[in-house]
Amino acid sequence: MSARADVWAVVPIKATADAKQRLGNAVAPALRPRLALAMAEDVLAALAASLALTGIIVVTIDEAAAALASRYGAGVLAEGARDGQTGAVTAAARKLAREGKSAMLTIPGDVPLVSPDEIAQIIAAHDRTPDFVIVPAHDERGSNAILCSPPDAVPLKFGNDSFLPHLEAARRARLEAKILRLSGLGLDIDNPADLAAFLKIPSKARARALLEEIEDMRHG
Repeated sequence: MSARADVWAVVPIKATADAKQRLGNAVAPALRPRLALAMAEDVLAALAASLALTGIIVVTIDEAAAALASRYGAGVLAEGARDGQTGAVTAAARKLAREGKSAMLTIPGDVPLVSPDEIAQIIAAHDRTPDFVIVPAHDERGSNAILCSPPDAVPLKFGNDSFLPHLEAARRARLEAKILRLSGLGLDIDNPADLAAFLKIPSKARARALLEEIEDMRHG
């Protein structure tokens, strides 16, 4: 696969005011929007540092997320942004396919440990067209990254148990899925257990710095 492969990253970011409610008492409601944006910035920073990507699209109607996207040179797409992760990614896939782009790499905005190296590994695995590369969540239930070539090659439907259905959808599209298990990308922050696991891993993530700042203020 050429280093000049036409791969576009797509990051759906929901309205941050409503973000991360499943964290419950682990993070105060007033702080959840800040945490959601910190995690999204960790993701966008990793993508922006990935030289093999052609570009980045953030699907959102959230003003703070759109401002963050522009800081990292990402385009902003509002279409599909009100329709959850599935609707957002589907809208972006259709747009990229209409424009003749060769591949889409979609990653959620809540995987703060993702690294440019992991992005590079996914793109390196993309060596054919059509193609389908998937990174499962750490529990092997969710799908934390998918590379589709062409962008609309496989209909995607996200949720807590999307990994096996995505493998089946690829099979129906007559594609053999390539499965990559990547520790950083594998950890999405959805619930208090995820948050605890994240904090056990040393990192320079913005999300971690924010959580440590909040903890210091609580005990200061």
